[in-house]
Amino acid sequence: MRRFANVEEFAAAKGEHLGYSPWRTVEQKQIDLFAEATDDHQWIHVDPERAKDGPFGTTIAHGYLTLSLVSAFMPEIFHIDGLTSVVNVGLNKVRFPAPVRVGSRIRGGAELVDIKNSPAGKLSTVRVKVEVEGERRAACVADTLSLYVS
Repeated sequence: MRRFANVEEFAAAKGEHLGYSPWRTVEQKQIDLFAEATDDHQWIHVDPERAKDGPFGTTIAHGYLTLSLVSAFMPEIFHIDGLTSVVNVGLNKVRFPAPVRVGSRIRGGAELVDIKNSPAGKLSTVRVKVEVEGERRAACVADTLSLYVS
C-alpha cells in the first residue's frame, strides 16, 4: 500500500500509477448474495448448470458487483494521512470490457488522473482498473470521484 503524509503529497502524485490491491477470488456465493441484494437473478450469474452452455462456459459476476469492489480496492491501494473525511462523489465513466468468471482472481490498480481544489477540499479523479488474473483485458475501468477533506 502506498501512503501519503497529507493530501498535498497525494496531489503531487498526479499522473502516477498508485499501485495494486491484493488479489481476491470471486466465488459463486458472493455473486448469489449480490443477486439477492439487487434483485438481479439473471441465469448467467446465478445458474451454474445453465451457464455451462452459455457464452462464458460458467457463471459470471454482475458488472455492478465488479464495480462495487472498487470501493474495497482503493483503501488497499493507497492511504492519505491527516484527513477528516473522504467522500465518494461519484463516477465520470465506467466500462466493462471483459467478464469476471466465477472462481477468477481479480485485483484493482489505480492511477491518479486529476486532482483539483474545491471549496470543501481536494476533488480527485482516480482511474481504477479491475484486472482478471491471466486475462489481457480489464474487467472494469472506472473513473472515480472522491473529495478529500483535511
